[in-house]
Amino acid sequence: MADLLLGQTLAFDGNPMTDGPGVARHDRTGAILIRDGRIADMGDGDTLRQRHPQARVTDYGRALISAGFVDAHAHYPQTAIIASWGKRLIDWLNSYTFPEEMRFSDPAYAADIATRYFDLTLANGTTTVCSYGTIHPESVDAYFTEAQRRGLCAFAGKTCMDRDTAPGGLRDSAQSAYDDSKRLLERWHGQDRLSYVITPRFSPTSTPEQLQALGALWAEHPDCLMQTHLSEQTDEIAWVKSLYPTARDYLDTYESHGLLGHGGLYGHAIHLEPREVDRLREVDASLIHCPTSNTFIGSGLFDMDGLTRAGHRVGLATDTGGGSSFSMLRTMAAAYEVAQLRHRALHPAELWWLATAGSARSLLADHRIGNLAAGMEADIAVIDLASTPAIAQRANRAGDIWEAIFPTIMMGDDRAIRAVWAGGREVTLSGRGPYKNPTL
Repeated sequence: MADLLLGQTLAFDGNPMTDGPGVARHDRTGAILIRDGRIADMGDGDTLRQRHPQARVTDYGRALISAGFVDAHAHYPQTAIIASWGKRLIDWLNSYTFPEEMRFSDPAYAADIATRYFDLTLANGTTTVCSYGTIHPESVDAYFTEAQRRGLCAFAGKTCMDRDTAPGGLRDSAQSAYDDSKRLLERWHGQDRLSYVITPRFSPTSTPEQLQALGALWAEHPDCLMQTHLSEQTDEIAWVKSLYPTARDYLDTYESHGLLGHGGLYGHAIHLEPREVDRLREVDASLIHCPTSNTFIGSGLFDMDGLTRAGHRVGLATDTGGGSSFSMLRTMAAAYEVAQLRHRALHPAELWWLATAGSARSLLADHRIGNLAAGMEADIAVIDLASTPAIAQRANRAGDIWEAIFPTIMMGDDRAIRAVWAGGREVTLSGRGPYKNPTL
């Protein structure tokens, strides 16, 4: 049976970052019809009721029906250490990240965290995530197994690190990184709604031999994405220069080993050299903005205005657990704040597009997720625009849809998520636990 969802609908006919907010399409009395996991029809609610009289109707009233959020860069193995205190990137990795990631050699632990992670992301309206695993193949198996069980569109890859800058318990080798990644790719890529992503963590934790091996694997499987980190912090860039003294710049450590191209996802990309900006645009790579992480760890301010004006693909991401929230609403708010510090006020249409269609575009998946349109996969978040008294009293004064949405962007959390649909099925949002309260 088909499902007919009624409420306010929001879709995009273009990119508001370049074409302006007018490309957003809002219908106060809209509807979407879901059949066989896809959006089969969309339009005015009364019209669709008459057109599809046998459909099962769910009326969400004044709630906003949107594409589900797309998180283009995350580390699901860091779920349990999110919001750990202080430190710069390198110290943070050594103090929190690496010790936690060592635990993922245990398949049971990896499965438990994967379950917890998807509980938390779905509760926040996120229907697609592109995540790093750990060096352990078990971490990728756990993630994809849980995503597949829930019918999710999901991207991930085994994180590869073979340089002695990583702890002994978290190092593979150039050959095992290639072999493990290829084996996982052959097992998971293209299964149901799953996509494998070739994943060197970043240049400081990989030898040139490992980067070369992963570049060769990407050349063999160009339909896969490749994800890594780039120019997150100034001391990280200095570290890269010391390890790769003949490289022209940070990007060159990837470029010279076959790891620069269309379908490359470069997380952070804050402190870019002019050559790097030009080459990334030339190959049509994707830059992934992680604003809560960038402010939490003190990395810097992403140049959203300059890079989008130059024509770069830009996605938006939580970067959990370096990022301090699982919520793409909070991530939109942080993106707005970071842009303000660079003297650019992002419009609510731009923010919402970045968290949905824009992030899908960065994953080369905007033909199937990230928007509401006939034929798209039915991943949907239903947003209560009056989820708390503070938000409601502001939204009640709204003169248009953007004034109604913006308070939820700036102050919303998982309480704003009224319902989630993934692959055409409604998700049970049970997942805010059970987790034990801390003993103080």
